[in-house]
Amino acid sequence: MRRHGLRIMGQLLVLAGPLLPVLLITIATGVLGFVCAIGIIVYGVLALLTATGIATGYSITFLLTIIVLCAVLRGIFRYGEQMSGHYLAFKLLAVLRDKVLLALRRLAPAKLEGKDKGNLISLITSDIELLEVFYAHTIAPVMIGILTSLLMVSFIGSYEPLLGGIAALAYITVGLFIPLLTSRMGKRQGMEYRSSFGQLSSYFLDSLRGMKEIVQYGQGEQRLNEINRRTDQLDAKQKDLKHHEGITRAVTDAAVVGFSFLMLLAGLYGMSEGQIDVTSMLISVIALFSSFGPVVSLSNLSNNLLQTLASGERVLSLLEETPEVEENIDGMNVGFAGARLDKVTFAYDGQTVLNNVSLTIPHKRIIGIQGKSGSGKSTLLKLLLRFRDPQQGGILLSEHDLKDIETRHLRSLQSYVDQHTFLFDDSIAANIKIGKPDATHQQVVEAARKASVHDFIMTLPQGYDSRVGELGDRLSGGERQRLGLARAFVHDAPLLLLDEPTSNLDSLNEAIILKSLKEQQQDETIILVSHRSSTMRIADEIFQMDHRRLS
Repeated sequence: MRRHGLRIMGQLLVLAGPLLPVLLITIATGVLGFVCAIGIIVYGVLALLTATGIATGYSITFLLTIIVLCAVLRGIFRYGEQMSGHYLAFKLLAVLRDKVLLALRRLAPAKLEGKDKGNLISLITSDIELLEVFYAHTIAPVMIGILTSLLMVSFIGSYEPLLGGIAALAYITVGLFIPLLTSRMGKRQGMEYRSSFGQLSSYFLDSLRGMKEIVQYGQGEQRLNEINRRTDQLDAKQKDLKHHEGITRAVTDAAVVGFSFLMLLAGLYGMSEGQIDVTSMLISVIALFSSFGPVVSLSNLSNNLLQTLASGERVLSLLEETPEVEENIDGMNVGFAGARLDKVTFAYDGQTVLNNVSLTIPHKRIIGIQGKSGSGKSTLLKLLLRFRDPQQGGILLSEHDLKDIETRHLRSLQSYVDQHTFLFDDSIAANIKIGKPDATHQQVVEAARKASVHDFIMTLPQGYDSRVGELGDRLSGGERQRLGLARAFVHDAPLLLLDEPTSNLDSLNEAIILKSLKEQQQDETIILVSHRSSTMRIADEIFQMDHRRLS
């Protein structure tokens, strides 16, 4: 269910709480800047009327001095408004990025498995960047518009209350009614544009990652045509937004001219009735016409605000999303003395994957698990890692429920390797050290030897300082998998969870790694998931996963 625009703005405004003093400075300098800008025109007209003899009682020198002073102060206040406003915006964007990344960390890994990565990248980058419009060009301008309008209503009303009432109606219409009406009309278009932008980013990212497959199977033209089609769709949605923007500006300009003309007619009527003199009438008309700047800015906000609110809704939805597994930050620390699954049942979206599964995992043993694809082997490991919680039954580590153990401590007791090792675009040493950031070079080398990857690393020109490339694309699948094993070995946790750890390895490297794993058994407990019978040779016990049960 989509939120109302005012609710989105309210929630975004709450984030500005710690920076309230900066916001107040922005508002104060903004109001004073507009007052000075209006003063230049008003006092200029007054000087002209004095010079022609229409207005009396004023000194030309005094009026020119006021005009120069207003011009100088206008520049100073404008600079102060821009500096404080953008400091506020970019500081809050930094805070917001931090909150979004913390939210992603909180949601990972369960809630992010089905997320569109391209859409997430679009949200983290362009959506958050668009919120700069709200923080730098919406919060302060709204307050500046309101306060400036109140001052001008009082100023014009001091000459004639009727003219003050017309000014108030003009400001409300241009600064409130028109933005509310036009934003309501274009809200759907803004959300559709941001969603389409995220989908295009995702599709393009997919195409870059799958470039080899696209070239190999001759799908380049089809992929390019689809990118062009989606780009054209995005362009059409942007044209709709620009059309809406044009209508908004036309309506705003018509309202400005209309109210200025109405003020002139009312002033002329007041003159005919003897209620106001010509000087006061002209000053009132000029003051109104020159003071629409703050409220016109509010009216124009609705154009960019459509996309900004759509981005804000996407960001807030992510921040409010609840993780599937809540991290335990105050739980207990335990030593590892085995693990146990007790009548565990787990389902994805109502589809049962594990049904009443029980398994005892003794310390310093190698437990092998075999089964068909989709039988629940990998899910069982993720439950042991507490990436997800079972719907029924319990998972115990050293006879304590996983939910009662501090999550960070639980991670220190476990190492996990799956068949799709992710490598960062960094050096080989840095990728291995993900498992233990403070590991010495000797520990890294020892882990690489156990994973049968040291000799390969030493053939590279820069050895352990060689970069692996984006997603490790400079390495083969087997090399990436062995680096993943080295990462797990350097972590040196008492429980080692391996999901198809030798699927990309030849027989020789598999034998070397299995020998290392067998040696690890002296200090560690190993759960080994594999289709290979050769891999299962080192297991002390082998269980079969079949029909969501373990036997």
